Amino acid sequence: MNAPIRLSANAALAARKDAATPRGVGVMAPFYAARAENSELWDVEGRRYIDFAGGIAVLNTGHRHPRVMEAVARQLENFTHTCYQVVPYESYVELAEKLNALVPGEFRKKTMFVSTGAEAIENAIKIARAATARTGVIAFSGAFHGRTMMGMALTGKVAPYKIDFGPFPAEIYHAAFPAHGVDSKAALASVTSLFKTDIDPRRVAAIVVEPVQGEGGFYVAPKDFIVGLRALCDQHGIVFIADEIQSGFGRTGKWFAFEHYGIAADLVTTAKSLAGGFPLAAVSGRAELMDAAAPGGLGGTYAGSPIGLAAALAVIDVMRDERLLERSVELGARLTARLESWRSRVPELVDVRGLGSMVAAEFSNPETGEPDAAFAKRLQLAALEAGLILLTCGTGANVVRFLYPLTISDTVFAEGLAILEQALVKAAQGAR
Repeated sequence: MNAPIRLSANAALAARKDAATPRGVGVMAPFYAARAENSELWDVEGRRYIDFAGGIAVLNTGHRHPRVMEAVARQLENFTHTCYQVVPYESYVELAEKLNALVPGEFRKKTMFVSTGAEAIENAIKIARAATARTGVIAFSGAFHGRTMMGMALTGKVAPYKIDFGPFPAEIYHAAFPAHGVDSKAALASVTSLFKTDIDPRRVAAIVVEPVQGEGGFYVAPKDFIVGLRALCDQHGIVFIADEIQSGFGRTGKWFAFEHYGIAADLVTTAKSLAGGFPLAAVSGRAELMDAAAPGGLGGTYAGSPIGLAAALAVIDVMRDERLLERSVELGARLTARLESWRSRVPELVDVRGLGSMVAAEFSNPETGEPDAAFAKRLQLAALEAGLILLTCGTGANVVRFLYPLTISDTVFAEGLAILEQALVKAAQGAR
């Protein structure tokens, strides 16, 4: 009689996962986390990984930053939940005050809190519609704004986010984003074309844009495009919404990516690194717009969790005290220089782009010029085998993005870059 096959701890968990959870919840890594610290993670079998994914841009201040953990522990000693709309608490007001001061714009602002980025987007659209008494919303090709029905409707990428989930909410329109050979002039023209062919601008409540596209491929919006959108919104009384969920809180070397453009949006959504690993999201913006919804129209049972608020207040202090905005620029420059130095050896590496530490490498077939998703996947897998966690993105799935914690040590960062170089060479050899 054959002895039963004993699965490794990771394999056993994978089998349980397949039996207990739906396939629609996709999982990238074949291993399971046991613990993490700053920019390092260990699986259930004790293997160490360097984290260049950061929980998809959630951990700008690293895994379990001591000051964030201390703030959360103090809050746990007091209370965990009252529902802010039933019994409010000071931390909600305090963080709103701080975000009102940080968000770009020389005007009076107000802030509300929810739990996720998708909720923030949903509420920003609600606020814009309430303030304008209009219904139309314009988003952009390649955009990602969440997995709720409104979030999916706004998202400009079908696979895997929209497949089999329609119909989506009405009055959502998409214009071209300045990428993939489309310049700012053509992208702006695609917006004005919508005004002629699809919707009267007097019926448009909002235009929502990522200053740096996340899932779309880390394309940085050119300044003349953002300035042009601001002008169109001013001309037609449209609310300008900046989705800073992935690009905010230091990722681009500024508190918000919009600061690179020298103009302000009317509403700004934040989440991800706002609370250093705890669920919290926000909508901040012009006070008169934020006050448009009737009392009770905004909120949610867990909206503005006292745990997330405590974490976020600590995150702001950490970012200031540890000069993480400057650190973002420094690390991004190091990474960009290393990537550029490898381009001569790897013809598939056709572009290196980004702001601060929101950096991406794009891969295409050198003979056809077509997006090379297979190369990006080989690179990701080779890095993972060597102990480095990477994420892909892009409408062609041919972009590798880098989202390491801004608190990463120089030693671990250098180690990660060395693994990246080895994985890049291995991926290139597999393409020959």
